[in-house]
Amino acid sequence: MPLTLSTASDTFSAAAIPPLKTHCSNCNLRDLCLPCDMKPSDVDGLKFGRTKVKAGEALYHEGQAFHNIYAVRIGTFKSSLTLADGREQVSSFQMAGELMGLDGIANGSYASNSTALEDTEVCTIPYDQISGLAAASAGMQQAVSRLMSREIVREHSLMMLLGSMNAEERLAAFLLNLSQRLKLRGYSPSEFHLRMSRAEIGSYLGMKLETVSRTFSAFLQQGILEVDKRHIRILDQAALQRVFDTRVH
Repeated sequence: MPLTLSTASDTFSAAAIPPLKTHCSNCNLRDLCLPCDMKPSDVDGLKFGRTKVKAGEALYHEGQAFHNIYAVRIGTFKSSLTLADGREQVSSFQMAGELMGLDGIANGSYASNSTALEDTEVCTIPYDQISGLAAASAGMQQAVSRLMSREIVREHSLMMLLGSMNAEERLAAFLLNLSQRLKLRGYSPSEFHLRMSRAEIGSYLGMKLETVSRTFSAFLQQGILEVDKRHIRILDQAALQRVFDTRVH
């Protein structure tokens, strides 16, 4: 029976989560979640937990002791940092097939907060088991390293492009990135519902809320998007790509 997260302040450890046998070999996210040279059979013998997190609740908090990494099965999360003045800085968004919690490996505690943007479910992967798997096989050690590296690169690649972009280029980059990720998961790349608020998008892209709203309106007026609150329909993918390509090239 899956675990249900009851409060935002719940903490987790490998010992606290009843083990459930993984079913990676039957999971339709395996090609996204596993590196290309790691077979589902390599991890099917491990004991993973499965956790449900309700919308608005936290999976883990900044500074909490690190024990697990998490693979998103269902739903969307945001990762964020708490600034010195108490404000939230959104650092990334994760969806099905993506990993969270890797920032806890270096110092033994999570460096960010992870919050569900909708009702979600994650696979809870005790890091000591992953370490043991890697230690037993040089090939598996490389596969696990590539798995972690891929997620770190994914989280930072878009942010590296944003430094010199204007508002339209930043929002175009964000929407194109989201569109591509949804397409990989078998969803429509041109029509989707944003799980994050305009304020959260602004925090992630380094834009004020008013600027985010104004830029969405500009894309609407240019015939690039249809926007109905959080529901987005990309009418002209090529035009959106040209906005992004203006600065890239």
